[in-house]
Amino acid sequence: MTSDIQKLPTGFGRLWTAQTISSLGDGVTHAALPLLALTLTRDPMALAVVTAAGTLPWLLFGVLGGALVDRWDRRRTMWVADAARAVLLAIPAAAAMLDILSIPLLAALAFLLGLGGLFFDTAATAYLPDLLRRDPTLLQRANSRLRGTQTAASGFAGPPAGSALLALGRAVPLLADAVSFAVSALLVRSLPPMPRPVPEARESLLHQARTGASYVFRDRLLLGLALRPAVGNVAFLAVETVLALFTHERLGIDTYGFGLLLTAEATGGLLGAGIASHLGRRLGTGTALTSTAAIEGLAILGLAAAPNPYLAGLALAICGAGMGATMVLAPPSGKRSSPHTSSAASPPPPACSPCAPPQSAPSSAAGSPPPTTSAHRSTPPPASCSP
Repeated sequence: MTSDIQKLPTGFGRLWTAQTISSLGDGVTHAALPLLALTLTRDPMALAVVTAAGTLPWLLFGVLGGALVDRWDRRRTMWVADAARAVLLAIPAAAAMLDILSIPLLAALAFLLGLGGLFFDTAATAYLPDLLRRDPTLLQRANSRLRGTQTAASGFAGPPAGSALLALGRAVPLLADAVSFAVSALLVRSLPPMPRPVPEARESLLHQARTGASYVFRDRLLLGLALRPAVGNVAFLAVETVLALFTHERLGIDTYGFGLLLTAEATGGLLGAGIASHLGRRLGTGTALTSTAAIEGLAILGLAAAPNPYLAGLALAICGAGMGATMVLAPPSGKRSSPHTSSAASPPPPACSPCAPPQSAPSSAAGSPPPTTSAHRSTPPPASCSP
């Protein structure tokens, strides 16, 4: 492993460290945010608003965000997005300490964090190939390390830590994530700047965004691969909006147990990603993707009928396994990127919370909603070495 790391540029080590630290903070807040909302209300609609607010930036600004990043310095976009989110998290933390925290404030926080995540992820996806000199071997190794540490930090360590920190005080998990974003911003700011791509012709922002979207809609493969996680994300969003309430009132799970439940989901995602290649070879990609969709649906039904926390954890693990396999089976969108825009179709984060499968879903330019997870940054999807 040491020899592999030595072949990667020094700047990648800083980027890797920044991703790991911030992913840990993301896992903390992913568990803490719905539990914080649960301390304020038992209204399912109000809880749904907090969860759904984090997905709106990807739906409303996904394509425009990619077009904007093509015009901005990507390193600056990343560290500014992280610094802004660190400041944003300090606001509800202060409100929690003053006992004035509210559902509208949490919903606004989720939306703005999601917006920052959109810009960061899109910029990071475009920055990484330049940092690694567009070497396919280095990109594969780098993406493997980024995905692995993101899974460990946000999927396994973060949720239980977030639940435990919440027991110390409502502001503690928010402050922990704020610190993680601040450290990440400092590390990203120390990365070497990369030249922005020179456009062939100066196009309007809307025209550039339309070009990215229409490219996906005209390509049946990309459109299908975008719609597959989009439909799944709608179902996951419905589950995530009331998961904390369901586990608390129906299953009697306490704060720390909720974090462990999310860890079970991440464990399933990791296992699903591990067997995905075998499924693809055995069944064929199309049949395998259909099978994983059926597995995810049955797992959600199993969660609804679960009489105890153990079966609920098993159902979430199976759900995570299905989505983890889906994200590996779907080819990376970068291998079919538009020749006219490098980021106009913003990349979605992983599609099953808080699982971090090793490959990304197709571009969200077709309107696919982001994952039904926290509104925070995930590790950027595997980057293509195409210009």
